[in-house]
Amino acid sequence: MTILWFILWSVLKVAVVTVVMLLGVAYTVLLERKLVGRIQNRWGPTRVGPFGLLQPLVDGAKSFLKEDIIPTGVYRPLYLLAPILALGCSLILIGVVPFGAPFSVFGSPNLFQISDVNVGLLVILGVTSIGVYGIALAGWSSNNKYSLLGALRSSAQLVSYELALGLSLVGVVLRAGTLNLRLIVEQQAQHGALSWNISPWSRFGGMQFVAFFIYLMAAFAETNRSPFDLPEAESELTGGYHTEYSSMKFAMFFMAEYGNMINVGCVATLLFLGGWTNPFGNLFGTSHNIFVQALMPLFWFVLKVFSFLFLYVWVRGTQPRFRYDQLMNFGWRWLMPLAILNIVATSLWLALR
Repeated sequence: MTILWFILWSVLKVAVVTVVMLLGVAYTVLLERKLVGRIQNRWGPTRVGPFGLLQPLVDGAKSFLKEDIIPTGVYRPLYLLAPILALGCSLILIGVVPFGAPFSVFGSPNLFQISDVNVGLLVILGVTSIGVYGIALAGWSSNNKYSLLGALRSSAQLVSYELALGLSLVGVVLRAGTLNLRLIVEQQAQHGALSWNISPWSRFGGMQFVAFFIYLMAAFAETNRSPFDLPEAESELTGGYHTEYSSMKFAMFFMAEYGNMINVGCVATLLFLGGWTNPFGNLFGTSHNIFVQALMPLFWFVLKVFSFLFLYVWVRGTQPRFRYDQLMNFGWRWLMPLAILNIVATSLWLALR
């Protein structure tokens, strides 16, 4: 009976988290449209629902109702697999992310995490590297020169920035001594924001602030976001890897991009911003209300991820796209050496202590 209860509870959590994730993707699109509209001195969506809040639902329905066109020259198996692979990997990642402090209900496993994996960080890096192949396969299978160029650019970005992104996290892992995401967060909980890995007043000074900068730049490139959105540069490639996609297959790529934005925001929050911990520490005391104990960590986690997404959109609305040679130079000549230097400095500090 215990095993049955565990299975049912896990299925319920997977269903709830998947629905919340998809809603988060939809309203991240609305956030971007509204925020970029403000940056460009226009309104953004305002017509559908109060303040345009129902616009994502209309956009989703429109994607389902559009005609689904498959060009005759495509390699059909991979052409159909590519959007599934891209969206599936972006949804799988959320399964190892702890959203809040460990909290059980009626003896059930942790309410705010689907699976507490000891090597959760490795799972995230592995699935992320696989997800980018959805873009590469889409470009190759479309039998379109623009799509192929977008896929080649994506592969080059993967090689260039996946290394920098992974190396930027090594310093955090060295400091924590674990790959378990929950334990990494708990080690940042002693003194509020002063204990976070990004804080210059933490035990290792500002070294992990450098790691956060490297992670931020690599995350922009890994998710094909401006100013690193070269695989889908409409001014050069008409649409890049998804040129030949329409209807819901195009929407799946669109959803995967915004899902990956949420994923990298979650990882940044867990590894550098203290996860679900209160930035003020215990300055205002600890509440004994069980609902406050459960929901306040969730509130802080969501707020930090939202701030990361806000930064994502802000950069898109204000920064021009890089040239391709600038993209390569920045990844190999600046981020990679800087990430290695951060590892060496963190290792020396740990050895001296």
